[in-house]
This record gives sequence, C-alpha cells and structure tokens, in this order.
Amino acid sequence: MIQDIEPRQLYNQYYEGKPEEEDTCFFFKGNEILASAAEDGTLQYPRFSNFREEERKKFHFVYLLRVDRRKCFLAVGRNLPEEEVFTIPEGFSYYPIYIFRKAKPKYMAFAAVTAWHLNMWYRNNQFCGRCGKRMTPDHKERMMHCSCGNMVYPRISPAVIVGITNGNKLLLTKYAYGEYKNYSMVAGFTEIGETLEQTVEREVMEEVGLKVKNIRYYKSQPWGLSGSLLAGFFCDLDGDDHITLQEDELKEAEWVEAGDIQPRGDGISLGQEMMQVFRKEHTGNEEE
Repeated sequence: MIQDIEPRQLYNQYYEGKPEEEDTCFFFKGNEILASAAEDGTLQYPRFSNFREEERKKFHFVYLLRVDRRKCFLAVGRNLPEEEVFTIPEGFSYYPIYIFRKAKPKYMAFAAVTAWHLNMWYRNNQFCGRCGKRMTPDHKERMMHCSCGNMVYPRISPAVIVGITNGNKLLLTKYAYGEYKNYSMVAGFTEIGETLEQTVEREVMEEVGLKVKNIRYYKSQPWGLSGSLLAGFFCDLDGDDHITLQEDELKEAEWVEAGDIQPRGDGISLGQEMMQVFRKEHTGNEEE
C-alpha cells in the first residue's frame, strides 16, 4: 500500500523550522499539485531553491514532515491569489492530486498525499469556527489556536472499507461519482457514537441492502486524499444475496467470483489489496 515505504520512514512530528535550499516545498493550487513528471511516472516536487529570492517573502513555508532526512514544507501564499504569487519553474506543471496513485517513487507519493491532507486542514482552518477571528499556528505543536481559547488539531476521520464475502464470491462496487472509476468495495465514514463494526453493518445496508455477520478486522490505512484513517474489514453475507443499490452513492455492485477478480492490485490502496487477498485465498494464485 502507499504507506509501505520501508526501509524509508515518514516522520510527522512537528517542529518549527525554516526550509533550506534543497528541502521539498509542496505547492497546491486548488486540487492540483506542482510537479515535474518524467515518462516513467517519476514525479519531482519543487525545492526551496526553485522559489526565487524575491518570491520567498510572499510565502509562509510551513513545516509538514520528513522522509528519512528529507524535510518537506508547505508553500502558502500570504495574501495574493495563488497564480499571482509563484512563477512556475521551467519543466514544472500542475497535476491533479489523484496522480499520486501512479506516481514514483512511492515514498514521495505518500509524503505528497500526507502533505495534501495537512494542506486541506490549514486551508479550512484559517478562521475560528467559534468566534470568526483569524487562527494562529502554535509554536510547539501542530495546532491552530484563537484568542477566544479555541484550539484546533488536524482532523482525521475514521472510515471503513468492507469486503463482503458470499462463499467464493466478493461484492465489488463502482462509485457513482468522483475520479476513481475502477472496482472497489463498500466504504463509508463512521458516524458519531458508532463503533467501526456498526459502521460496517450500516454502510453495507445503506449502499447495497444486505445483512452481514462474522465481521473481522483486516488492516488499516491512512488515506490523505479524504483526510481519513481507513479500517478494512471482511464479513460474511447473512441471508439473501439480492442487491438493492443506493444509486446516489454507487453506479454498480455485483458478486464476482474470486477467479474473475483482476489479478493485479494497484500496490497503493487498501481496497485493492483486500481484493487480491480474497482472490489468493480462494484460487491459490499469486498476483500475475
């Protein structure tokens, strides 16, 4: 999965520092990221040295994380619209954030996805939700605070993705919206006052009208594109296998035999890994 970057390691502890010339500086415009792409899918991101001296004073450079010793910052324009602030370096262009699914090297794709998660948190918390005043970043931890006493920490939303099994069949779905067009599985966010297992039962009933039993945890994944921590579960069909589709969420849902599941996962997402685990368990075949 995208977070499996060993032997490299991502460190997300906050410290208050300034970028040096070779440090990575992620720059987002809307739902796009500035990068330079090679034909083999390798992405390079701007370094602090790519920001001209006269432009640097127009930015806040916010420390995000590091991968091994490589420090990464978020470049945030102070006042002017984004397109007026930054002269795009030669060879760089804007790419949709979903390019992370195919970007190389994977360890920097994971860093960029995590940067996107933090970018959205900073973007959405410029002003206090209690009194409306401008928020101020803390100097000791990753937190925004207000003079009224309100303190806001990065938001992580718990969610589930569910492998519903029916003998040697797995329920696969396709979303009715969004950029992702391949097969996935039932998924959704946890509601207040709800356990993850209750989320599984509710989301399955809401999206495909099925009852399930024998709910068992598989693995988790941080998924920065939606700001979530995704928990994967397998469960068994309980009773009737007739699918009642929630059409505003899904455009397809069908029972697929293990041998008919495409043998290649994307190496990125928890859902695709779970599909391959089910395929292997029921066919004995490794990915081709």
